[in-house]
Formats: sequence, structure tokens, C-alpha cells
Amino acid sequence: MVGKTISHYRIIEKLGDGGMGEVYKAEDTRLKRVVALKFLLPQLTRDKGAKLRFISEAQTASSLEHPNICAIHAIEEKEDGQLFISMSYCERDTLRKRLSTSPLNMADSLDIAIQIARGLAKAHENGIVHR
Repeated sequence: MVGKTISHYRIIEKLGDGGMGEVYKAEDTRLKRVVALKFLLPQLTRDKGAKLRFISEAQTASSLEHPNICAIHAIEEKEDGQLFISMSYCERDTLRKRLSTSPLNMADSLDIAIQIARGLAKAHENGIVHR
């Protein structure tokens, strides 16, 4: 997928994957900004329930505005029916990468925990529970 252009997004690199999707760093060529694209796994594209959950995830997340929650820009569909979500991209190291170099000090640990808790609290205030 890296190097391809899908819709108006040029895929730059793969960031990670999970149970329902894969996430890529991409350039939005229309707005000239870097975004993250989350693609529903191809094998789930034929699963109507998975597609509905993916759409629901995008709709739910798009209703939240908070510094510790990624902003959702759009949900789109490739020509082959694969759904993807365009969202804000944060240029930061992953927690896994930070921990691989050295343990976090107490202040950094608390800062990260507080940011996570604030984002989750905002979601919970809106009746959303993160899986």
C-alpha cells in the first residue's frame, strides 16, 4: 500500500495494525496536510457487521472534540468496497518505542497517564466506552 494514491491520499508509511484494521500515514494531496488513514481489513470488507461497526466507530469518534482524541475528518470507500477513516495525525513516538530506550521517569509516566485518562473521560462523558 505504501507509495499508492487512494482517492486524494498518498500513502507514506504503515503505522500499525489491529484486529479490525491497518493504519497508515498519508498526505492529503488536496489540503496539503499529513493524516492517518485507518483501513478496514480487506477480509472484513465482505462482513456487513464489521462494516457497520467500522462506520459506527467513525461516527462516534467524530462526535468528540478533545486534545487527547484524534479528530475524524472523513470516512470513505475505495473502489473495491474497502472502507477507510481519515483522521488527524500526531507526530510522536509510540509508547512502545519510548519504553524501548529507557524507563519513563515518574513525571513523564504521570503526564501520559493523565492525557489518556482525560481522553477516556471525555469519551465516557459522551457514553462512549473504548474497547
